[in-house]
Amino acid sequence: MELYFRKKGSGDPLVILHGLYGSSDNWLAVAHKLSEKYTVYSIDHRNHGHSPHHPSHTYRDMVDDLAEFFDNQEVEKAVLLGHSMGGKVAISFAADNPEKVKKLIVADIAPKDYLHLGDESQYHLHRNILLALLEMDIDRFSDREEVEERLAEKIADRRIIRFLLKNTGRDSQSHKLKWRLNAAALFENLEEIVESVNRRQLDGHIPITAYPVVFIRGLESPYIKDGDIPVIREIYPEARFVDIPGAGHWLHAEQPELFLKAVLECC
Repeated sequence: MELYFRKKGSGDPLVILHGLYGSSDNWLAVAHKLSEKYTVYSIDHRNHGHSPHHPSHTYRDMVDDLAEFFDNQEVEKAVLLGHSMGGKVAISFAADNPEKVKKLIVADIAPKDYLHLGDESQYHLHRNILLALLEMDIDRFSDREEVEERLAEKIADRRIIRFLLKNTGRDSQSHKLKWRLNAAALFENLEEIVESVNRRQLDGHIPITAYPVVFIRGLESPYIKDGDIPVIREIYPEARFVDIPGAGHWLHAEQPELFLKAVLECC
C-alpha cells in the first residue's frame, strides 16, 4: 500500500510512525525540530490520516507497508521513531530488517501482549472509543463542537475526545464532516493491534543487538511499567530507558520539550 507521508529537512533519514488514532499531523512540531538534523519522513499508517483504507490492519500489513515505503523513497537505512502502535510497527520492522535500521526509538509501548491484562487491559478502552465512532453518523453534524458533545456522552476523557477530533475532515464534494479514520477496520482488527508484537513473537530474533534501542516512557503512563523492563532487556540486552516526568501516553504532546531532548540525545 502506498502511504501518505510528509518529508522535511536534510541529512540522514528518520522515519516517524504514529500511534492508534494518530497521523503525521500530530507530529508536525517534532518533525520540524528534528528536520534541523535529519531528513524526516512522517507517515500516515493505513486506515489513518490521508493514507488509503483497507479492511485488514495487522502488524504484518503495516510492516509490509513500511518496507514498500522504504523501497519507494529509496531509503536504505533510517532511524525509526515509533509511538504506541507505531512503536510496535517499528519493533517488528526492525527485527525483520535489521540492515535497514540505524537506531530504534520506541515511545511509550512495550513488546508485550496488552490484551490479557485483566482490568489493566487497554482493549476495552479502545473498543468503547471505536464503538462510539461507529455509532455516530458524523455527516449529520454541522461542526466539530456538536461532534465533541455527542462523543462526551460515550467517552469521559475530554483529552481523548479532542485527540479524536483531529481525525475529522470534510468530504471534498458534499463538504459534510467525515472521519479520516477507518473505524470499522480498526474495530475488526483491535485484538491484533492490542495483543501482537510481544516477546513470544520475537523469540526467534532474541537477543537483538544489531542496532541501538531506546525506550522513552511517560512516567504517568501505564504502558511501560517497571516490571516490563527485565523482559525488554531479555529481548534487547543493551536497551536504554529514558523517563519523561509529568507525561502520560501522549508524551510527545504533553511534554514536547523533554521528549525532543530525549530523542535528540538518543540520536
